[in-house]
Amino acid sequence: MTKQTPLAAEHESLGATTTEFAGWQMPVRYTSDLAEHRAVRTAAGLFDLSHMGEFEITGPEAAALLDHALVSTLSKVKIGRAKYSLLCDSDGGIIDDLVVYRLDEQRFLAVVNAGNAENDLKVLTERAGGFDAEVTDRSAETALIAVQGPASPAIVTALGADSLAQLVSGLKYYAAAQAELAGHSVLLARTGYTGEDGFEIYVPAGEAPELWHTILAAGQAHGLQPAGLACRDTLRLEAGMALYGNDIRTDTSPYAAGLGRVVALDKDFVGRDALAVLAEQPPKRTLVGLVGTGRRAARAGCPIQDSEGNEVGSVTSGVLSPTLGVPIAIAHLDATLAGTGQVVDVDVRGTVSPYTVTALPFYRR
Repeated sequence: MTKQTPLAAEHESLGATTTEFAGWQMPVRYTSDLAEHRAVRTAAGLFDLSHMGEFEITGPEAAALLDHALVSTLSKVKIGRAKYSLLCDSDGGIIDDLVVYRLDEQRFLAVVNAGNAENDLKVLTERAGGFDAEVTDRSAETALIAVQGPASPAIVTALGADSLAQLVSGLKYYAAAQAELAGHSVLLARTGYTGEDGFEIYVPAGEAPELWHTILAAGQAHGLQPAGLACRDTLRLEAGMALYGNDIRTDTSPYAAGLGRVVALDKDFVGRDALAVLAEQPPKRTLVGLVGTGRRAARAGCPIQDSEGNEVGSVTSGVLSPTLGVPIAIAHLDATLAGTGQVVDVDVRGTVSPYTVTALPFYRR
């Protein structure tokens, strides 16, 4: 049965087009993909991300458990800061990518992809065996609202007193703090998946509709628009951010995905031995950015060929960039052809088009 977020009635009242995504009924768009994309780049967009999974990890050995379960060293993360990391299997394949917030010395919040939440909970619970720590699923009781775009600090600041303005101005990227927004006690995080400045707001599920309305009203003067999954995808792609299930999967290693920087081989964790071997073996294929010409965008699954017609990779995500006006894509490509400036041919639905390998991200604010 398809799940609904606490904001389902709000999306219906706004006339959103919805679709099933990772087991959830989610808004795809409210007006148009392009208008919502541009609103986030120039003003602000309001997103319902309540389908994401939230797990609380607590106890004297909570940090040690996460050091064991994830590829990164979470015990070194300071209270009030967040870290992007990976949950890998014993062979080094990526089970999921996630963001972990350290809320206190013995309390963390892990935010995982909706489609992987059930399995992630199972894996983390299994890995907690032997540790004085507990993994608790907080997903059902937590709603997640994101305000993204250059106007987002002004919009969030308008929801509280002078103390909130000080908190917002001092909150660093990948940091989080408890805050009072329009009478609601929330976790306010300066994180996002759009390439813009922005905030992710964790609020009790029952309070989400009221807070959503308040943010919409506060954002009217700043050009805020509700935004759906379609523009979230084009925004993250322009920002060069990988999407699990498309760009990274269990058959992808962190090194093939260009995510070796988050792997800490100086500690013991599940998959460490396999990743230590892979770290010494350059991947045969690696994740790259591609930029094309014209207006026809390559989509996931489009094959990539070398100059002799040999298949040398495949597109994993692709779109006609609303900001740049050219086709862009993320792809798995043979490492021998993955150098910046290399030109390859992409079969875009029967038409071969030249694409140039480009450093990620495609767009920087």
